[in-house]
Amino acid sequence: MSNLAQPDAGGTGGPMSGVGEETCLLSESFTAQTVTPLRHLLAARIAAAGLTGDLAEDLVLAVHELVTNAVLHGGGQGRLDLIRRADLLVCEVSDHGDEPDADLTVHLPATTTAGGRGLWLAHQLTGALTLTRRPDGMTATVTASLTDQPTVLPGPPPGGPPGGGEGLPRR
Repeated sequence: MSNLAQPDAGGTGGPMSGVGEETCLLSESFTAQTVTPLRHLLAARIAAAGLTGDLAEDLVLAVHELVTNAVLHGGGQGRLDLIRRADLLVCEVSDHGDEPDADLTVHLPATTTAGGRGLWLAHQLTGALTLTRRPDGMTATVTASLTDQPTVLPGPPPGGPPGGGEGLPRR
């Protein structure tokens, strides 16, 4: 991996003003040896883009599952691209697996089956998994909205106890 510890040029990107604008936040090749440092770098870039809390953790875990899947089933290496499109984070994980007849259906395997839950978990965590077969491999894409995050409001929820309390997440 070329620069895991270093931000890439354009690193965190700037504020987005138009719907058609796109900013690359991270673009890295990976192998089994670089999965963990890549996960940490991904988490930092996602946070810098403004995604926080459970939604950020879910996206990082989903992408980690896709990266692990690429290493195990896609030729031992791949590429991760994190892109901001307006208020949407798009993460593409590409590999060079040679399974042209691989089933692109995501399903939960039987409880007696060891493994095989990575794609299902990525879908459950993001609700937005797309698998695309390419001539030279596969691309798995997940997304997260920067605008659909819960907002922490001060004080009690409406109808809650008088006198305040901790801010509660609300959608």
